[in-house]
Order: sequence, then C-alpha cells, then structure tokens
Amino acid sequence: MTLKFGTDGVRGVANSELTPELALVLGRAAARVLGGSRWLVGRDTRRSGPFLQAALTAGLASEGVEVIDLGVVPTPAVAFLSSADDGPGAVISASHNPFADNGIKFFAEGGRKLSDETEAALEAEVDRLRADPWNDLAERPVGAAVGTLRSEPAEWSRWADHLSTEVLNGRGLGDLDVVIDCANGASSQVAAAVLRPLVRRLDVLNCEPDGTNINLDCGSNHPEQLRQAVVLAGAHVGLAFDGDADRVVAVDAAGSVVDGDQIIALCAVDLHERGMLAKDSVAVTVMTNLGFRLAMQERGITVVETAVGDRYVLEALDDQGLSLGGEQSGHVIFRDVASTGDGLLTGLMVLDVMARTGQPLRELAGIMTRLPQVLLNVKVAHRNPAIADVVADDVKRAEVELGELGRVLIRPSGTEPVVRVMVEAPTHDLAHTLATRLATAVEQAGS
Repeated sequence: MTLKFGTDGVRGVANSELTPELALVLGRAAARVLGGSRWLVGRDTRRSGPFLQAALTAGLASEGVEVIDLGVVPTPAVAFLSSADDGPGAVISASHNPFADNGIKFFAEGGRKLSDETEAALEAEVDRLRADPWNDLAERPVGAAVGTLRSEPAEWSRWADHLSTEVLNGRGLGDLDVVIDCANGASSQVAAAVLRPLVRRLDVLNCEPDGTNINLDCGSNHPEQLRQAVVLAGAHVGLAFDGDADRVVAVDAAGSVVDGDQIIALCAVDLHERGMLAKDSVAVTVMTNLGFRLAMQERGITVVETAVGDRYVLEALDDQGLSLGGEQSGHVIFRDVASTGDGLLTGLMVLDVMARTGQPLRELAGIMTRLPQVLLNVKVAHRNPAIADVVADDVKRAEVELGELGRVLIRPSGTEPVVRVMVEAPTHDLAHTLATRLATAVEQAGS
C-alpha cells in the first residue's frame, strides 16, 4: 500500500492494504517525525486491532519510545489523555467503516490532529524507511535505550471524569430515560458506566463486540434499531455512537433521527442564549444543510464554513477562537472541553440541554428545518480538482432555478476518482432532478 493520509489518518483493508509491516514502519516514522518519549495507544474492537497495534507499538518501541497501551477505548479518550499528558498518541480504528477495514490515526502533543505538512513529512519518512530499511541499523537504540510497553486499561476513567465535571459540574440529568447504541465498538465498555449513574433509566444496545460485528447494522450509520428501541421503551432520547465513538446521532421520543447539523444547531442556540458561544459563531463544513445556515442567521449566529473533515473544522475553531463546530455526520467539537470530536461528550451536552430546559429533543431540534438534500457520487476516469470549473455553466443554471431557497455543491473526492454532487432544494423532487442533471454533466466532463 502506498501510504497516503486521508481526512482522518490512514485506512484500508486490514492485512491487505493496511498490513502489520506498514504499521511497524509507520510507528518508526511517527516516533521520528512527531517526537515524544512516551506515547499513548488505543484501539477499537476490530479483530485486526491487536496485531496492528502490536506492529505499531513495535515500531515506536524500536525508536526508544515508552508506549502506554490503553486497550479498547474511544478515540476522544486518547485525544484527551494526549492533551492532559502533553504527549503524542495513536488510535487503531477505522471509525464507522466495516470491520474488515482498519486504520491508524495520530494525535500530536496536546491531543491535536496532524497538519497537512506533518502528514506529508510522515509519508516521506515512511517512503524513505521502506526504500532502505537497513540503512540506520547502527543508529537505532539498543540495550536500556530501547522502548518499553506498559498496559494501563483504566486510564479512560480520567477522560470520563473530565466530561462529567466539565459538562455537568455535579448535576444529574433528571428523570431522563435513555437508550444508547454502542455499535459493538469502543464505547461498549465505557458509555454505560458514564451515563447510568446520571439518568433515571438506561437501556443499552450493541455492546457485545466479537471482533467482527462493529458497526454491523447498528450505531450512528444505522440507527434503525435505536429508533425502534426508543419508541418501544417509551424513552425520552436515544444516542447512537460510531465504532470509535468520536461521533453520535440522536433519536427523539418519536423515533426520528436528529443528525449532527441539528445537534450543533440546538447546542449553538443554547450556548448563545447563555452567553457561552465564543464570538457568537459556529464552524461547519460545506456539506452542512442550508436549513442550518438559515436557522443560525435568524438567531444572529455567524456561520464559518470549512472544507469537509473535522480537522478543518478544528483548524477554524482554533484560528478564529471559536468554541463549537462540527459535521452533519455527528462529529461535533466543543473546543472549550475537547481537542477533537467526542460522541459521549456531545451526547452529554444534548442530555444536559434537555434536562436544564425541560424541553423534549423534538422541540429542541426543531429550531432548524432540514431542506431536502440529494448527494450523488459520480465516478470519473481521472481525479480533476477543477471539475467544478468545467461544469460551472450547468451549476449556474441550477442555481438560478433554486434562487435563495437552495444550494449546489460540486466537490471532487480527495482520495478517489469520484465527484460528489450535492443539491439542496425546497422539495426532494427538485433536488433530485437538478442533482441528476448535474451528475450527468460531471460524468460527461470527466470521461
């Protein structure tokens, strides 16, 4: 596999595209490029996780690094501990992908995701090491200078305590009845432990990982089970995490899904009304629904737009001194509390708003009306970052038809020969008609 970082680390089919050999070299390269004498490493519940973690750890230790094995923990727990201990960290996870995939993502000192420049340096160092793996044998640590491995599986409790303290400050969550879906992933061991003491009743779905059932017809990408369970239990709310628990979507009492846009909207309004939304602004990506933008405009909240990817949202938050941002997928960053998206933190924030205001989730999420959105992925012969310019006239005609009541976005994928065509319109039929027309234009231009 040629190592290329995507929007969230390196991913591929485990043992085929993402091999232990590559993980070992990546560990060595990471130790050299990112530095740090002590690394924190965690993983999700995939069958391939232990051997990829072992390989990555071997690479780190061969460069003289002390490695702390956190075991199965959510990605945001690793980010928090990295920030708290001011050291680098790594997570073996493919997030919401199927179990056969896996990935490796890094946090720099302070719990920060890597910049494009740092990722490029890592790619270059991996290429150098793979081209000539024997050229530095004399320079490697030996004897007492080699790295060590220590297991600390209970360290996640520091993260959990931090969340409860920062969000609730000793408060409970009243008489809420809650259902959670752990996606048979990294939250399976921790989410119930955090939430059960805080709510009146907690029902838990999909918290029995077997190495192959992570994200399988469950979790944030497949909330159907959760929707049914919330209605059958008569619960107030449901929360569905993804495989590594860095994102969450909610379900209201009627079984309707409340996505990331709606979660960000209700939290932004709550913080705004309490004078706690930094610069009365929120950062979201270009894929965020137009209904979100209209709702924020109505309430005097400025929307800062970024490229797709939570790392770009985080960069905007830090560059502009903002406190809230995220993505439609449920990847939400509360920058005053965390350095990355955190599903459990986001879930606690939603529950806290419900408990403090006494309002049901359906009413809170109703502050924005989602416009019908159609997204089509168009395969093209070659990646062309300028494809939007080629079909500019077609886009202008569609925008004229929509006026101020819709939006068009043409976005080439950053990793594959695919162009994403997104149209929002007052009706689904119009959105579908225009998206299909534009997809045809893109297909012809990219052939």
